[in-house]
Amino acid sequence: MYYDELKTFVTLVEVKNFTKTAEILRMSQPSVSLHIKNLEKEFQTKLFLRSPKIIQITPTGELLYDRAKQMITIYEKTKQDILEHQNSIQGELKIGASFTIGEYILPSLLFELQKKYPELELQVTIGNTEEIVQSVRLLQVDIGLIEGHTNEKELTVHPFMQDELFIVASNNHELTYKQEVSMTDLQNREWVVREVGSGTREFFNHVVRTNGLKVKSLLSISSNQGIKEMLIHGMGLSLLSHSVIKRDVLHKQLSIIPLQNHPLSRRLSYVSSPIMEEKTNVKAFILALKDKWPDLFESRSI
Repeated sequence: MYYDELKTFVTLVEVKNFTKTAEILRMSQPSVSLHIKNLEKEFQTKLFLRSPKIIQITPTGELLYDRAKQMITIYEKTKQDILEHQNSIQGELKIGASFTIGEYILPSLLFELQKKYPELELQVTIGNTEEIVQSVRLLQVDIGLIEGHTNEKELTVHPFMQDELFIVASNNHELTYKQEVSMTDLQNREWVVREVGSGTREFFNHVVRTNGLKVKSLLSISSNQGIKEMLIHGMGLSLLSHSVIKRDVLHKQLSIIPLQNHPLSRRLSYVSSPIMEEKTNVKAFILALKDKWPDLFESRSI
């Protein structure tokens, strides 16, 4: 297609001056003349009648002018449509999420994404932190959201939000009647915790080690809901994210143990393979994370 020549021709018809046409299109005057000659050769007709003072369009030039404007419009619209298609947020986005994030934190973000990008097909895989990291490493998901740490050197890890954790128990547990609980009060207690490989279990182990806690008994369940049900029925203590327990506490099904001078918090992170971060859909998802939780997002390490 003679796009450049047609653009030159339309501009020359409208300004009726070779010098002005060259200035508008930022080209030399001989280039303007060459473009017109190429079109006249292509259509085998004279497009202009030239005189020292004025140029006049011919009848065949008038015909070409109307069609040229249409062709230029169609070309530019097609080019824009192709660019928008290549950069549109559509197709599949495979997200891996650890249990706490996938069940309690991610849904509100997915709802917003679906409203903003209705052509985006969201697929979510939920597992513990260890499982999600492996899914990201094997490129089974485009991006992963985890609660714990990873030492995978092939992957990049970036925090996106701060998460508070609380010790919880049934409403009639003896520790719920105390105004403040010290670490000494937590010695030799029964615990219901997440399974090995979970970010929450990793954090629990860290709390036990750093505070020298002795555990009387330990029951592992690979489900936040399962843990809460055990607590409601009077089985010991647990350490869970605020997002997991807030409804249960609000509805007075569980109680927070008021821990003295020991705030418990961690960073939740997204983990990805560098090649996946270049995908348009992944970029859109990371931007959505940043918009929803902007405070911690600029930090680049865990």
